[in-house]
Amino acid sequence: MTAKLPSTPKADNFRLPGEFEPHQGCWMAWPERTDNWRLGAKPAQDVFAEVAEAIQQSEPVTVAVSSHQFENARARLHKDIRVVEMTYNDSWLRDTGPSFVVNDQGHCRAVDWQFNAWGGHYNGLYSAWDDDEKVAMKIAEIEGTDRYRPDFVLEGGSIHVDGEGTLITTEECLLSPGRNPDKSKSMLETLLKEYLNVSKVIWLKRGVYADETTGHVDNLIHYCAPAVVALTWTDDKEDPQYDISKEAFDILSNETDAKGRPLKVVKLHQPGPLYLTKEEATGIDMTESGMSREPGDRLAGSYCNFYIGNANIVFPLLDDHYDDKAKATLQGLFPTKKIIGVPAREILLGGGNIHCITQQVPAFTH
Repeated sequence: MTAKLPSTPKADNFRLPGEFEPHQGCWMAWPERTDNWRLGAKPAQDVFAEVAEAIQQSEPVTVAVSSHQFENARARLHKDIRVVEMTYNDSWLRDTGPSFVVNDQGHCRAVDWQFNAWGGHYNGLYSAWDDDEKVAMKIAEIEGTDRYRPDFVLEGGSIHVDGEGTLITTEECLLSPGRNPDKSKSMLETLLKEYLNVSKVIWLKRGVYADETTGHVDNLIHYCAPAVVALTWTDDKEDPQYDISKEAFDILSNETDAKGRPLKVVKLHQPGPLYLTKEEATGIDMTESGMSREPGDRLAGSYCNFYIGNANIVFPLLDDHYDDKAKATLQGLFPTKKIIGVPAREILLGGGNIHCITQQVPAFTH
């Protein structure tokens, strides 16, 4: 049995690595709730399987699956992908799973954040979320890592780090009243520094337009290397996303990281704009506990929502007009990695994308 630790990663000299650092593997969870994933979640399952297989070319993948979906998932997933039975509410592993921290001696521990479905009873996306609350603890147990349990709500998609002391987040998300209404910005910054062992927090104002997670930073930007950040962009000044991206660009371009380096900001043009079709909306079960999905809803599509693997980049294909341009930009950012695009509209229909459904385990020896 692994231990729940009374201290903090900073006190114990553990840090959250950048996603671009070496991985031990990757975790995902199988989609199945029919009030979020259309047509019984079968189209989404096909895409999740394709994402898992693309990542598995680069590093080991584990997929959590409910008991009644176990045989289906095992049959659909590549034979080399580990399938683990687990109970959970939905499949956003970036947010429900732990953030793994490491030290210089090769040890790894988990940070088991509190989770309340992106806003709890104030503006959360579903209820109940009690099974999701246990996911990080279960994964830490399977990975054999002790865990920290902070006394505040946070999701993995709300933060990006460079592994060298810098964290980027958004005020829209972390200061939203549904998460930690009793904590001020300065209090949250202190907690981030304690539980992720960073020394500088860069606050952006807002996340991607119409992002139902209340502005997760991982849909807006992606730390690609120390001092290098990809940013969702549009040149259309009439698009609501323009002001958001321009505001973020100005903040990042005038900031330095924890080591005093100016940030290189690479613009990654957004797809679309994209919207939910009537056919897609009618394929989703309507329940009181589920998400609201209406025809014509703007989809928060972003090419920044990709996964950095050991040997490849897995990114969402979302728009024939911009997919190739996004791939070329990513290849420029990651010249030594294979760039793999996966048709990912089905994930977007559920409210996120490839980065949101994955959680890396950093390389460790103990």
